Amino acid sequence: MQSVLDIKNLTVRFATADGEVAAVSDVSLSVGKGECLGIVGESGSGKSQTFMAAMGLLARNGRATGEVMFGYMNLLTAKEQTLNTVRGNKLAMIFQDPMTSLTPHMKVGRQLTEVLVRHCGLNAAAARTAAIEMLGRVRIPEAARRFDMYPHELSGGLRQRVMIAMALLCGPELIIADEPTTALDVTVQAQILALIRSTREEFNTSIILITHDLGVVAGLADRVAVMYAGRIVEIGDVDQIFNAPRHPYTKGLLACTPRLDDPATATLATIPGQPPNLQHLPRGCAYHPRCPYVMDRCRVESPKLLPTGAGQNACFLDDLDVRAAS
Repeated sequence: MQSVLDIKNLTVRFATADGEVAAVSDVSLSVGKGECLGIVGESGSGKSQTFMAAMGLLARNGRATGEVMFGYMNLLTAKEQTLNTVRGNKLAMIFQDPMTSLTPHMKVGRQLTEVLVRHCGLNAAAARTAAIEMLGRVRIPEAARRFDMYPHELSGGLRQRVMIAMALLCGPELIIADEPTTALDVTVQAQILALIRSTREEFNTSIILITHDLGVVAGLADRVAVMYAGRIVEIGDVDQIFNAPRHPYTKGLLACTPRLDDPATATLATIPGQPPNLQHLPRGCAYHPRCPYVMDRCRVESPKLLPTGAGQNACFLDDLDVRAAS
């Protein structure tokens, strides 16, 4: 499959008054044309910062190294002017809170048409027509009337649809959706997910879906990358991750997810302990203080992400499985 985005050895560090924060460590992954890649993990696992770095949107105290190849362009070394021609045009991002992502004092229509005028070279009249048409395509009722409204006059679900419309205006090759349903009620969540699915099918757009909701990933993604403490600990296709997970952390996340077929008296599992402090990561495998399968080796050596079956896994348990099989 042709890759749209290739991330190689991405590391992100933040300088703070209390010391350096290791937000992302040596992450490598890719997303193919028309593919939906899910990125899952607890808060603080590095999911969002990986792709904020890719978009050139890190905070001022952040520093990224490695490669983020979008076609023949390394986004990490591209100049700001070059990045501005790519962002919103070929590469778009949908943020989790549309109320803070949309400019509150500007009407929705103006925010949409500015994208078309700047990136697609349309005049004002053509941009208005195209923007209203896109609002209709993302199933916003009375699109022409909503075009002239301010963001605060729209519901959370409609604001998120506006963000999706804005992302689609220039026909991007890749959309990064960062927790796109977090602030929405369950009914609206289902509508937004259906819209993302139909968008992918209609435009053959690649999608990176960042979320902590495994149910969302199960319904949309082709492949899943599981992150913990700034690293990818497992990658596989969606069936393998949900039906035959290999990493103890992936197993723990799935065990914490309620299931409709569980008996009413079932006790929901939890992962003991807390995610590590990214300023003071434990020696060895970062997950070992919480892992039920911890071995002495885990406390002193960090496992590498290696091919295992149909995916990749970063756990020494796989070494034991291989030895047992031989």
